[in-house]
Amino acid sequence: MQGDASAPVRGEVFDGGAPVSGRKARLLVLAMLVCLHVAVIRGVEDIWARGLMMAHLGLFLIWQPFMQGGQKLKASELLLIVLITIGILAFLNWWMLGTWVALLSGIVGGNVFLFQARWLRLFYLTVFTYLVMLLLLWIVPNGFPNTVLEPEIRLVVQYGLPALFVLMALMPVESDTAEPQVIDFFYASMIFLLLVALVLGSFAFMTVGKKSYAFALTFSLMAIATFLLFLSLVWNPRAGFSGLQMVFSRYLLSIGLPFEQWLHFLADLSRAESRPDRFLKEACDGLGKLPWVTGGSWSGGSESGEFGAPSRHTVEYAGRAISIRLYSRQRPSPSLVWHINLLGQLVEQFHVAKQRELKLKQQTYVQALHETGARMTHDVKNLLQSLNVLCSAAERDPGGDPAALHALMRRHLPTVLQRLQQTLDKLQRPQTDTGRFVRSDAWWESLLKTYQLRGVEFAAARIEGGVPLPQDLFDTAAENLLQNALEKRKLDPGVRVGVALVMGEDVVLSVTDTGQPVAKNVIEGLLKGPVPSDTGYGIGLYQVARQADMLGFTLRLARNEPGEVVFELRGSLRRGDAQRPRAAAPERAGS
Repeated sequence: MQGDASAPVRGEVFDGGAPVSGRKARLLVLAMLVCLHVAVIRGVEDIWARGLMMAHLGLFLIWQPFMQGGQKLKASELLLIVLITIGILAFLNWWMLGTWVALLSGIVGGNVFLFQARWLRLFYLTVFTYLVMLLLLWIVPNGFPNTVLEPEIRLVVQYGLPALFVLMALMPVESDTAEPQVIDFFYASMIFLLLVALVLGSFAFMTVGKKSYAFALTFSLMAIATFLLFLSLVWNPRAGFSGLQMVFSRYLLSIGLPFEQWLHFLADLSRAESRPDRFLKEACDGLGKLPWVTGGSWSGGSESGEFGAPSRHTVEYAGRAISIRLYSRQRPSPSLVWHINLLGQLVEQFHVAKQRELKLKQQTYVQALHETGARMTHDVKNLLQSLNVLCSAAERDPGGDPAALHALMRRHLPTVLQRLQQTLDKLQRPQTDTGRFVRSDAWWESLLKTYQLRGVEFAAARIEGGVPLPQDLFDTAAENLLQNALEKRKLDPGVRVGVALVMGEDVVLSVTDTGQPVAKNVIEGLLKGPVPSDTGYGIGLYQVARQADMLGFTLRLARNEPGEVVFELRGSLRRGDAQRPRAAAPERAGS
């Protein structure tokens, strides 16, 4: 028998399918109750009462909710039916009849709480009411010695209770969304035990207190009602402390299974093992340490395995990612099956989380390679642009002054060499911030010498010479922003490009061009990721924005209007010895 981890558990539930339903089930119940009523009224000594009880038993076997109607009976089940038949024919008495009616009341009462259709629930409540009244008003008094029933009670039982049959027959027939042939074992047992306690309590009061049956029954009802009221208060108290409900819930969660120990084991294994395949194997092997498990098998993806020894009792969990089969020493109860489904879901969720973690690590590694390659691509592109400037200067004036050309090479080649070395260092040890700082005045002078021959206008700078700047960030930002601005000259040679460095409360590096503004569809993703653009905006600016954010700076598009496009790199640096350059590069100013 398999359970569902998502279904509520209220004890052991017997499900026999749906042998009868609808109007046929109503007629069977009515016929069964009529045979019982006539047999009880005639008395246990009457031969016709025994025959009617046999008919009642046959109708009950047709209606019964414990096994399917098409199921073949085993030899043991046939023997039990024969023994019950012999007992009814030979030993029928009031106490046997009372025990049977109490059992039948428990079966019907355990069925009532599961119905959702209103008329169907009222029908079985009426059946339950009839059985309880028949038991307390007729069967139990006849079973007590020297008990005389009042004439009013006889009239109620003989003529009043059959009126309930008419009421049940007139109730509308309707189907229920829940399965009608399901008995909750916990509710049925509670109702049976309460009826037994009520009958025995009445008998005790009659015997010890020498009271009448009516007084003893009333006193027993009041005592049981008081006890149930007290139990309900203890079950869910309002005084700020946990009651029996918490104890009972913990009991249900620990039947045959050290649940808390398993959770600790699974959590420790999750922290210790990061590989999904190894985690699944160790977790399934850990199931073999449970006291009621003899062995099992599991499969997940392309992996599978076995542990322990098989047995004839199995419990299976089939999830989307993994499947687990456990062999138990004895037949598993429904609550144990519920536990297995819950454990299987826990193992599957942890396994899926491990797989996602592994994929995330792989994606992070690939992303790091991609970002490193993107940064290197822009560095190499900028180096290539610097070499193109030198080559253009040499080709433009082949017969010019060799001394001027030599001075130009001396100024720019060391810078190209230094940038190339930095690019190789980043490729070997990919990281965002290398920790190099440069003096602000030296960095500005180097930038001026690099781009003064390319038509870039430099604003009069307000620079404090002792302020260190993060060299990699400012180099990368200036090169990307200026290169993107200079690309616009290919479409419009009249575009002017300017750069300014202002040092006040904040350090602000701004690059301005008079070209076309950034398109609206590009602005939404600009500086947040790669964006399609014909002028070169995209991954380079995204990398600069990320690098700036890590160092406490901000790269933003300050203005975006026709004839005025301004990008700003803004941040604050503390003045003082704590921020002195760790690796100043005065040679960047030229030699």
